Amino acid sequence: MSCSQCIGIEESFNQKYVNQELSRYRKKGPSKTTRMLVDAIESEAPGVEGLTLLDIGGGVGAIQHALLEAGVEKVTSVDASSAYINAANSEAERRGVANHVSYHYGNFVDLAGDIAPADIVTLDRVICCFDDMHNLVGLSAARARNLYGLVYPRDTWWIRLGLAIANIFCRIRRSKFRAYSHPSNEVEAILRRSGLHRRSYQQTLIWQVVVFAR
Repeated sequence: MSCSQCIGIEESFNQKYVNQELSRYRKKGPSKTTRMLVDAIESEAPGVEGLTLLDIGGGVGAIQHALLEAGVEKVTSVDASSAYINAANSEAERRGVANHVSYHYGNFVDLAGDIAPADIVTLDRVICCFDDMHNLVGLSAARARNLYGLVYPRDTWWIRLGLAIANIFCRIRRSKFRAYSHPSNEVEAILRRSGLHRRSYQQTLIWQVVVFAR
């Protein structure tokens, strides 16, 4: 991710925005696609009891908290938004599980060398925030010992059009943040080269929810 995009993430996912999202999460729970991803991961035999999780771009921590409840032992959380780091930590403390989570602020591609492998790696609506998809997917896949879960935009013309329009509004607002639509076949090719193979696939109008395994 370029420095410009890092600045854009910090500006777009600021404390005000994140506080509103955390409030919604506490009232309504995870979003539909996040629940779909968690359910797909939990359905993989023999379950998640005692496993470790690397959650990249975990936001307020919805995946982390759900999988900790399901039996995950330790979580590593990486996020380029300091507001999200603060919110996920606050929620973990509220739930009494903060001692099971370590937080890392910054661009995962830059931090990857210092991040240990985990049994499960998740990226929930993260690829679309990254210009350097190849390094993001390749480096994160290399750290997945068992499962790799993704939520990212479907590879369709209307998604590409929608993101292009959204980016126009970002330019008008002089925001440095941009959204990206990366070809699904390129994403999956990187994962196959890393030794991961698709285990489950679901989709909504906008998103695809995919779990890969070794």
